[in-house]
Amino acid sequence: MMEGNEEQSELSLEGNDEGDSFRLHMVTWNVATADPPEDVTALLHLNSPKSPDLYVIGLQEVYSGPMRFVSDTVYDDPWSQLLMSILAPRKYIKVSSIRMQGLLLLFFSKLEHVPFIRDIKATYTRTGIFGYWGNKGGVSVRLSFYGHMLCFLNCHLAAHMKYATERVDEFEYIMDTQTFDCKKAPRIVDHRLVFWFGDLNFRIQDHGMHFVRSCINNQTYNLLWSNDQLTMMKKKEQMLQEFDEGPLDFQPTYKFDLNSDTYDSSGKKRKPAWTDRILWRLRPKAPPPDELDGADVKKVGHVEEDEEYPLKIRQDLYTSNMEYSISDHKPVISIFTLELRKMYETPLVRLQPEGDWSADIDAMVLYSPLQPFPSSTWDWIGLYKVGFTSVMDYITYTWVKDDEVAFNEEIIQVYVSKEEIPVRGGECVLCYYSSALQSIIGISEPFKVHESKVASEEGLEPDKINGLDKSIEGEDFWD
Repeated sequence: MMEGNEEQSELSLEGNDEGDSFRLHMVTWNVATADPPEDVTALLHLNSPKSPDLYVIGLQEVYSGPMRFVSDTVYDDPWSQLLMSILAPRKYIKVSSIRMQGLLLLFFSKLEHVPFIRDIKATYTRTGIFGYWGNKGGVSVRLSFYGHMLCFLNCHLAAHMKYATERVDEFEYIMDTQTFDCKKAPRIVDHRLVFWFGDLNFRIQDHGMHFVRSCINNQTYNLLWSNDQLTMMKKKEQMLQEFDEGPLDFQPTYKFDLNSDTYDSSGKKRKPAWTDRILWRLRPKAPPPDELDGADVKKVGHVEEDEEYPLKIRQDLYTSNMEYSISDHKPVISIFTLELRKMYETPLVRLQPEGDWSADIDAMVLYSPLQPFPSSTWDWIGLYKVGFTSVMDYITYTWVKDDEVAFNEEIIQVYVSKEEIPVRGGECVLCYYSSALQSIIGISEPFKVHESKVASEEGLEPDKINGLDKSIEGEDFWD
């Protein structure tokens, strides 16, 4: 843990006049198999005057009993469903998610950034050193954000006071073995910025229960820091030293009686601890090219990238939230400002609807590549209602290669069958999905799909409504 970290980071953001600022809201919470609360306003700071550009939410111990786990492989789990339903009307979509039994990681972005989030990969690593197969481990999402490679790693590490070394071993195993099908950043450490968070399960050593509780009551948390196991392990583990963490100026988040703010009153009387943490690692700066071995092409590239496209981070908030009591852990929230120079500012594809759209006539989409990209016969264009929740929340889609009719070298047209267009109409957008980049690389302006005249004249009941009559007004879509 680094005291004064926020001040140092603030200073590091100064002097970069060419950068754009982005707000990242992160949550980690061991939910102890509970279903989500009805109100997540405080968890997501929905009433804040500053809305985040990105939400990253890591959960541990999401309920994965036999029946629930089978259903979740087909449908989103209740946590994902709730978060998508709340964030979609605020113009966020779920860009990626990964689940390994009780571990769940969700990445949401404001729609305006989605065409600039590319090379999305998600994976998981099981640890389970103590014979609990798959019970512990890490899930991660990696991606390129305006060209900067970011990785988010949500971990649940071994429990109990005496296993601090095993926790570090598990973390290092995940860092060493987890790989991505990505040439530029095949391993976690290759990313420009890594966030490591979750129920890391580090405890407060040596101090007795009475002393710990009196420090909490008096808010003299700093008296406990030197005996926090993660802080202690950082002194001797090189990999941990590369990660920064803000001061633990908040109540320890474990362990509480359910539905209360009272620390464990059971017979076990577990000592409070900061088990739930959020840390980050900026890739260490490579030495100047003249000091590098000429064969080390990757590090030469890092030097050039660091200089031409700077990336800075500042932690604006790091706290626990005592409002939620459905679990024996309290959630931890951190807000970051990322300041970076974009490596690109235009989407890879421009697309738009041609003419009026309704279920009475086949519709046409026009699209044009603005830059070269790895196209594929598995690329497709989806029709979405305004306020959609995720890439898979389309009304219909058309394969780009199957039906394309090029009438010049730059603009290509594809058709959408009238049978697939909603009879009632509504506000919609078109999105081009790249199979190679695993992401949406172009989004149209919102447009109106008209109600079917044939259906209304004949008094037919629409068999395909898609909820479009309840969608967000298109003119507010990009605001």
